[in-house]
Amino acid sequence: MCENAVHPAHKGLNRRGLFVTGAAAALTLNSVSFASGAERRAPGREPGSKETRTVRGTLPVGAPDFVYLPVEVPGGVSELRVSYSYQKPPVPAGTQGNALDIGVFDERGTELGGKGFRGWSGGARTEFFIRADEATPGYIPGRIRAGTWHIALGPYTVAPEGLPYEVTITLTYGAPGRTPKSVYPPERAKGRGRAWYRGDCHLHSVYSDGRRTLAEIAALARAAGLDFINSSEHNTHSAHAHWAEHAGDDLLIMLGEEVTTRNGHVLSLGADPGTFVDWRYRARDNRFGRYARRIRDAGGLVVPAHPHATCVGCNWKFGFGEADVVEVWNGAYTPDDEVSLADWDSMLVASVRGGRPWIPAMGNSDAHRDPDRIGGPQTVVLADDLTREAIQEGLRRGRSYIAESKSVELAFSAAGGRGRHAGIGERLTVDRDTPVTVRLEVKGTPGCTVRIITDQGVLHTSAPLPESGAGTVEWRTTPSYAAYVRAEVRHPTTTPALPGPPAAFTNPIFLGR
Repeated sequence: MCENAVHPAHKGLNRRGLFVTGAAAALTLNSVSFASGAERRAPGREPGSKETRTVRGTLPVGAPDFVYLPVEVPGGVSELRVSYSYQKPPVPAGTQGNALDIGVFDERGTELGGKGFRGWSGGARTEFFIRADEATPGYIPGRIRAGTWHIALGPYTVAPEGLPYEVTITLTYGAPGRTPKSVYPPERAKGRGRAWYRGDCHLHSVYSDGRRTLAEIAALARAAGLDFINSSEHNTHSAHAHWAEHAGDDLLIMLGEEVTTRNGHVLSLGADPGTFVDWRYRARDNRFGRYARRIRDAGGLVVPAHPHATCVGCNWKFGFGEADVVEVWNGAYTPDDEVSLADWDSMLVASVRGGRPWIPAMGNSDAHRDPDRIGGPQTVVLADDLTREAIQEGLRRGRSYIAESKSVELAFSAAGGRGRHAGIGERLTVDRDTPVTVRLEVKGTPGCTVRIITDQGVLHTSAPLPESGAGTVEWRTTPSYAAYVRAEVRHPTTTPALPGPPAAFTNPIFLGR
């Protein structure tokens, strides 16, 4: 095995070039070279032999979003292994410390669109490997072909004194091996025909920064009463080929990605197997529309996630013009969810008053590890069957409500005119002065209150529900007074002057012609 070699050209921030690709600016460092083919065949380069190079440098404050380290990979390599570390000096309160993500692109390059994409682990791992037959979770197995590979470093935040890093690349020589054929979960489960189905479409496993295995997630999803889930690892589709054995007649597993940009996160929900969606752009780059179309072209839904979250890079900056659905409730209910709910309601008001299409809401757990609760919350969808297409159609049309757990059940409707009625996500088509009766039946919410909300605001609040948690609330209006109605079921308040956290809420029913 070759001794570790430190590239002196990388002791500082030596640039080969700073370039803009129509997306976020990126820095390319000097190349790391390994033995040529002739040298590799010399003694000591037999199958099983290894060569290692180590690169050190420091990234300054203001470093580009992505720093690429080219690696010249010779022929005859059976495994690429990369490890990295970086310093995390203490910083004053209110100052961002160092955080450095990592991934890799193969000899096909780093251009936007991801043809060369071979994996991403963000900051969840300190090392990874790729072989033809296997790869670290988050990475795509396949041959290590000769050419220029790129280690992708993502300086998420940089401390005032800079970000010193070290990257070690090890190549193992030998026969390439075989890559197993990918097998994906079916797009249909047994289902119950037209019915209400429960799902959680924002989950993380060991294939990104989660701590649960796929088997653990599937078991917890079943225990939470879920009928469907969606694979949504950060910036990688590597889990897609590993879900099939965990699906079944009782659990539909859809495939997607959480596209984690520096200006917000968006779910690719139920895309075709193997679909990768690039994330290397900001709102100012005007690239999001291209990747929203990529999701739709692959049969998926575009769902901005936790749009008002306060973590670095989480707040949604791309607008909602491309959204099919918006994730209003994310995990344990917090003030940023309350802001998301209010913002979504304002968008509903703007849509009915401007005659524009509306965007349905959904809720997901974003569960990563214990004690994150899978199915808390969950979206309950009226679908024609338990299939990818039917579930997506129900979500797209807003025929759904969001509940904190499987114990909560809602039935929400509006009736008026000559026996006409409409359910969640539908329109009750009656004249503007026709009396309308809005009815909510609720189960599993003891001590909660019901609020009826319209484009005019909260117009009715019920008395607390009994200890049984079941009750019926009715309210009367006309389309001239309420362009839409929706319901919220709230727990008792924990903060003065603010409503309590929701046990459930619905998408709207629209009233009038």
